[in-house]
Amino acid sequence: MRKIIIILCIIGSMQCYSQNNTIDSLTKVLQSTKVDTTRINTLNWLAYQLRNNDPDSAVYFANKAFELATKTNYKIGVATSFLWKGVATMKLGAYDEALKNSLDALKIYDDLISTNSGRGNTPAASEALNLKSKAYNNIGLIYRQQGNYEEALKNNFASLKIRTEIDDKAGIATSYSNIGLIYYDQGNSTLSLKYDLASLKIRKEIGNKKGIADCYNNIGLVYEDQGNYPEALKSYLAALKIDEELGDKASCAILYGNIGIIHGNLRNYPEALNYHFKALKIQEKIGDKASIARSYNNIAVIYIYQKNYTEALKSQLTCLKITQEIGDKGGIAEAYFNIGVIYGDKENYEEALKNYVNALKLQKELGNKAGMTEAYIEIGNVYTKQKKSATALDYLSKGLALAKEIGNIAHIQNAYKNLVVLDSTLHNFEQALEHYKLYITYHDSLYNEENTKKIVQSQMQFEFDKKEAVTKADQDKKDADAQRIKNQQYFAIAALGIIVLAVIIIAIIQYKSNQHKRKANLLLQEEKLKVESTLSELKAMQAQLIQQEKMASLGELTAGIAHEIQNPLNFVNNFSELNKELIADLKDEIVKGNMEEVKSIADDIDLNSEKINHHGKRAEAIVKGMLQHSRQMTGTKELTNINGLADEYLRLSYHGLRAKDKNFNAEIITHFDETLGSIQIIPQDIGRVLLNLYNNAFYAVAEKKKQQRESFIPTVSVSTKKAGDKVEIRVSDNGNGIPQKIVDKIFQPFFTTKPTGQGTGLGLSLSYDIIKAHGGELKVDTIEGEETTFIITL
Repeated sequence: MRKIIIILCIIGSMQCYSQNNTIDSLTKVLQSTKVDTTRINTLNWLAYQLRNNDPDSAVYFANKAFELATKTNYKIGVATSFLWKGVATMKLGAYDEALKNSLDALKIYDDLISTNSGRGNTPAASEALNLKSKAYNNIGLIYRQQGNYEEALKNNFASLKIRTEIDDKAGIATSYSNIGLIYYDQGNSTLSLKYDLASLKIRKEIGNKKGIADCYNNIGLVYEDQGNYPEALKSYLAALKIDEELGDKASCAILYGNIGIIHGNLRNYPEALNYHFKALKIQEKIGDKASIARSYNNIAVIYIYQKNYTEALKSQLTCLKITQEIGDKGGIAEAYFNIGVIYGDKENYEEALKNYVNALKLQKELGNKAGMTEAYIEIGNVYTKQKKSATALDYLSKGLALAKEIGNIAHIQNAYKNLVVLDSTLHNFEQALEHYKLYITYHDSLYNEENTKKIVQSQMQFEFDKKEAVTKADQDKKDADAQRIKNQQYFAIAALGIIVLAVIIIAIIQYKSNQHKRKANLLLQEEKLKVESTLSELKAMQAQLIQQEKMASLGELTAGIAHEIQNPLNFVNNFSELNKELIADLKDEIVKGNMEEVKSIADDIDLNSEKINHHGKRAEAIVKGMLQHSRQMTGTKELTNINGLADEYLRLSYHGLRAKDKNFNAEIITHFDETLGSIQIIPQDIGRVLLNLYNNAFYAVAEKKKQQRESFIPTVSVSTKKAGDKVEIRVSDNGNGIPQKIVDKIFQPFFTTKPTGQGTGLGLSLSYDIIKAHGGELKVDTIEGEETTFIITL
């Protein structure tokens, strides 16, 4: 009795859940009553209340109820202690023990029903029948957790049959919800949504708030699986609002994980990790092993997205260990799959295939079509990289067919994306274009601006309801060049769609009348040429935009070079004019016979000629340097003085800008590490990167100068230093910085913050590709309104 009181005191001091009032009431009953059956029922009810959020305590109370019920031969009390102990041990990951407890409960309920069968519909028989439906329900949950979906469905339908017979609406709704989840696990989103919506309808009718929250969560899972992220997040937030009101921490943790997955899919990785770690903290406190494993899996997936493979593998192996301990086949399959992704990204294709095949085998055993789809596609992707094209095509085709069958947009677009890579490897560019158009269509349906807007609005609405404060979200303006490119893509797709339609019409005409066969064939040939022409135009457009960016860089170089040459030419011209005047004076003095003055003038002419020669050679050196630079444009690496290269292009950039705007001035600060030697690079390519970064820096400070006038001193600084076995170049400016909301976009092709016509949006994208091709890294560090630093590591 003393131990029971101690635990009850602990329960009383726990963080408030919504059921705390119920637990407090039960505690008082337990401490005051001396009637055995009342005490047994109270202990069992405590076990029921704590089964999700404190399963260890639930097991304790169930065991106490079992001891007391066994002594008094109170069979229904014994069975019910087995029932709730089964749920609690399932939460703790002890599935075999949970199944044994639930089956023991089911056997006793059957015996009680059989004993009372000849006495009509007695209270004892009705109670046993109701509890029997719960036992079937629990057995179904355990089998689902183990991935045995056939047995899970069988027991849930048995539970539904009893609940329908006794008109237990709350129980019917629970069975519908459980059946919907099993169909979700099997990748059957249509049936899953059907049962979820049926459950939601009943729970709204009877006012079951906890049940409504569970339904919203399950519906969110289906929408997420279909790639409908706005609707998924809307459902999750509706569920989270209710569960937070109820204080159901276990359910809140599950929802945090699901919301984290949405943010991960939308590439908002910091927010995704925040939600997953919140979920993990709660689940570790509760001791829910299955949920802990799921959170480690979710965290690993985000680390994979961030290419942090060390942490990803660490989290995924923890997940695999837990799922193997508790016998969660679905969790094991997912862990194998993600470990395969890690090894695939690290180009360890043998290990990747080994894990993908393990995942596929388990998903086939489970009948999980969504899991099979993922595995097929990634196995195909590995075979593509291994140049095993036929095998790759087989797996990718299977994955695409299965993704279409279950209507999973995310998997469909991923399959098309990998088919584009395979087609390009095989030089099947027409097929690659077709697959690329389909990839873009499905990709846009997942990540288009409208979906992103809905996601943000749903998240904001939730925060509004929670904090009761009005918040407004600023919407990013569409980039003009990006929109133009997208419109061109849509136009090209529409044009090709018209072409395909024309081909079909021609084919029908040909089928109906052989007399027009020759004409139809000619038309088909014309349409084929149009398709090829469209493909060529798309490629030419891409090349033109890249060339435009290169020419912009060339223009900056030319302006700088012109300024460098202009100074010595001015000296040459001035001293030449002066010599002309001195020669005229010389002739006059010769005529006068003034030989001393003649000698003096001749000395001045000689001195001026030396100056002309000096400045002429200076101009010649500049031209020779540029010719030498031109001859080096072979695309091959050579030993290059990085300090000299950085300084040379800095001067060219500054003089180029000064040539366009005589009023522009900026303070230039350089800190070059003199210990740096020469390094192997392609100098013209690195020069192009430096020129682009310098131009951007000068543009940023010039724009800020226009806003702040006299109070602002434009400053651009360049530094080099040795960082281990690498060289680091930093280009900094004290301009307006880059807004945080667009930092992740600046290296994307065609993205620019400059006004229309002042930039192609390819400068930083090309720079990023050049540095990456050198095995280096290009990063940005910025403080909005204050400064920006671009960091090159080579």
